[in-house]
Amino acid sequence: MTSCLRGAPSTRYSIVALVTLATFIDIVAYSICVPVLPDLAARMGASATTIGVLFASFGVTLLVVPIPAGALSDRTGRRAPMVAGLALLAVASAAFGAGTNLPTLFVARLMQGAADAITWVIGFALLADAYEPGERGRMTGIVMAGASFAYMIGPSLGGWLYEMGGVRLPFFALAVFAALAAAIFAIVNLDSGPARLAQAGRVPARDRVPAAAIVREPAVLACSAAVLAIATTLAMFEPVVALHLETRVGLTPARVGLVFAPAALANMGLHPLFGRLADRWGARRFTLIGLALTAAVLPLTSRMWSFRSAVMLSLVQTGASSVVITPSLAYMAESVAVVGLGNYGVAYGLYNMAWGAGLLVGPAAGGFLFDRLGFAGLAWIWAPALALVPLVLSRVQSPRLPREEPV
Repeated sequence: MTSCLRGAPSTRYSIVALVTLATFIDIVAYSICVPVLPDLAARMGASATTIGVLFASFGVTLLVVPIPAGALSDRTGRRAPMVAGLALLAVASAAFGAGTNLPTLFVARLMQGAADAITWVIGFALLADAYEPGERGRMTGIVMAGASFAYMIGPSLGGWLYEMGGVRLPFFALAVFAALAAAIFAIVNLDSGPARLAQAGRVPARDRVPAAAIVREPAVLACSAAVLAIATTLAMFEPVVALHLETRVGLTPARVGLVFAPAALANMGLHPLFGRLADRWGARRFTLIGLALTAAVLPLTSRMWSFRSAVMLSLVQTGASSVVITPSLAYMAESVAVVGLGNYGVAYGLYNMAWGAGLLVGPAAGGFLFDRLGFAGLAWIWAPALALVPLVLSRVQSPRLPREEPV
């Protein structure tokens, strides 16, 4: 499929803008829960353990929903599932705001996890539909920059709305924004390429590949393993670093928060940069290099001894992990193209599942090892294990992209 058949430039830019909007709202919704949801649950009599389970329940639907949602979008088009995902986010947010008991909060949290899975899976499938392999890294970098900004302002926005209108106002505001985004996707037809054909029920027979065949493809599995490795690493070290800075370095919680702020700001520029470089020199190559770099800097991270050193080493770690994240999104699109065009929904469903699994496993494993080995011991054990991942995955043959024929 030639570039001109991918859609008009204005339509393709609209896809990037609206996918960025959708993922931005989703991340703001997720991050607002950090300062606000514990207070809301505590007012209903929840214990610390119950609040922890409430937060963790997000991961249940995050693991279950992605592949079915992606497979559905491969068959019927991207627009309807995206509208459904944003509408579900609006309903979940409204349920948080209107809920009067803990079961309602748990249902809302499960819906929020499902909405997150749908939004990200369909969003990146839309980008893969609309852009050629040499352009996807740059476009995914733009979306990830928006997500980084959302991570930065989400907790502050939630706190500001909380102070202005009480514990329920942040959730009602989110419900309005998510509903508006759903309405935009419902009005504007952004399906293009394979998704446009799927919308009309005309996906070529050669592209109707069962989800099981995609999951068994070695290149797809290799990308998923890379995603699982980086997600587990980031989820493992984020709470451990905070604990180390508080207990060993002596920083207050407020100062610990400031340690991560420059890194989050740097991510806004690093994601587009590494996306462009991945387009030029190969997404798979950058993903594997990024894993090796992340492994190399982990022992350095354990040497944080002051606020200034923590800021600098956090920036180094963020830079290394950014080499993995955006390129890996483009790498997944390249990998699934080996099996058949038009199956990006299932592929990004698997990507999202791998990321969700890492978020579930990482903190528990990190806490277990930290208690027994300390921060330095954890870093020196995990770093060699992580370094083995790119060595093993480099033996998986790089995918050869099929020629995309005009349709």
